[in-house]
Amino acid sequence: MVGLLAVYSASFAVGELEYGDTNYFIVRQAGAAVIGLGLLWFFMRIDYHLLRTLSLLMMILALVGLLAVLVPGIGFERNGAHRWLNLGPLPPLQPSEFAKLAIIVYIAAWLAAWHDNIKHFFTGFLPFTLMVGLVASLVLVEPDMGTTIIIVLTTCTLFFVAGAPVSHLALLIAVGALLSWVVITVTPYQSARIDAFLRPGDDPEGLGFHIIQLLIALGSGGPFGLGWGESRQKFFYVPGSHTDGVFAIIGEELGFVGAVAVIALFAFLVYRGIRTALNAQDHFGAYLAVGILSWIAYQTLINIGGITRSIPMTGIPLPFVSYGGSALVATLAGVGILLSVSRFSSSQGYLDRKAPRARFRFRRMTR
Repeated sequence: MVGLLAVYSASFAVGELEYGDTNYFIVRQAGAAVIGLGLLWFFMRIDYHLLRTLSLLMMILALVGLLAVLVPGIGFERNGAHRWLNLGPLPPLQPSEFAKLAIIVYIAAWLAAWHDNIKHFFTGFLPFTLMVGLVASLVLVEPDMGTTIIIVLTTCTLFFVAGAPVSHLALLIAVGALLSWVVITVTPYQSARIDAFLRPGDDPEGLGFHIIQLLIALGSGGPFGLGWGESRQKFFYVPGSHTDGVFAIIGEELGFVGAVAVIALFAFLVYRGIRTALNAQDHFGAYLAVGILSWIAYQTLINIGGITRSIPMTGIPLPFVSYGGSALVATLAGVGILLSVSRFSSSQGYLDRKAPRARFRFRRMTR
């Protein structure tokens, strides 16, 4: 509900300018919310254990979607990136958003099946790296560095919770840091984002314009904001004011108090997700809960961190809040699976004798 209100307030000026319709974005976002809530209800009602048998199919469909966006005529370019599928009269589809959910389900099923072997290099580290590397590479080619980071962080968290050795995690971090450095140095727009983060004042009307306008929006809100719908920065000062920059508009209109309230909603969701993971009665349920929780939490932290200039901007949306039909549908479907884990985890037919050890590892990690 907060997301729909924020999207309407932040997008009506852009909708009027580009499409002659102030309701252009909110109508599409509301439609995506209806579809997403339908999927949330569907996944909540079914036993999450059924996803274990469907995990390979979900992964194959995700890979097909990621490859399809690179095919001319099927995928189309926007702002220099090939991230969307052309569906004719229907809104564009962004397969990378659904790939996040698919790889969480697949990795959770794989870790549950190979739980006792993941500590070994050839049966744990190597196949995990190949699986995650394949998906991450396809997303990076689009290019979409932000989504790649979310996928890697989420899956590595699952790998850690499942009991992977610290040495393997350190190797993953080292390889990831090296590859990130290579991508940033050879990709001009990634280098520009680093420069804008470090020195936005050097080019306030060029590279630094985006981050400066975001900070102006947050600062203009003061403690209690200018009032709902009263933002000035959304009138073409903040690029992507209804997408990845929507949190800045919330801060401008609702102030520090409103921004903290939105963060508190995410914090409460994370708290409930942790409880669901701790109460799961089998490895698969615990890994599903940890994966979905990590996905939402990392994406929230990275989005808000970029807007507040705590970290470089990555252009990923704020879950539930930013405009984007594919992101909203995929996230709500993920929450449906999380609810299913909560509902069915007490089913006596799926108790796992090794689950207490998994829960102990997760408790130690959360502390």
